[in-house]
Amino acid sequence: MDIPEIDFSQAQGLFEAGTATFVDIRDPDSFQEGHVPGAIRLDDSNIQQFVADTDKQATVVVYCYHGNSSAGATAFFRDQGFTEVSSLMGGFVAWEDAGGASEKGAADPPHAP
Repeated sequence: MDIPEIDFSQAQGLFEAGTATFVDIRDPDSFQEGHVPGAIRLDDSNIQQFVADTDKQATVVVYCYHGNSSAGATAFFRDQGFTEVSSLMGGFVAWEDAGGASEKGAADPPHAP
């Protein structure tokens, strides 16, 4: 299965347009240190709720540290029926290095877009 990936400029366009849900799969401390504004942090404790509550046609961008783990998570979301999901190439490191917006703080409970 090909894993859909997008680069920073594509992700930035979705972010600026407000048309995508950004999903962070990094650990809680990394999320708190910095994440894409409005991103939802998912882990084993809340991913099933996110899958159940989220429109499968919604645009979802998944990111991790460097873009490796997010590829696996993107495949998982596709297996769950998501049609517009992609992995951010280079992960949060690439996002920050390219000057993408970030915010600090703890994760809010997940919610459907």
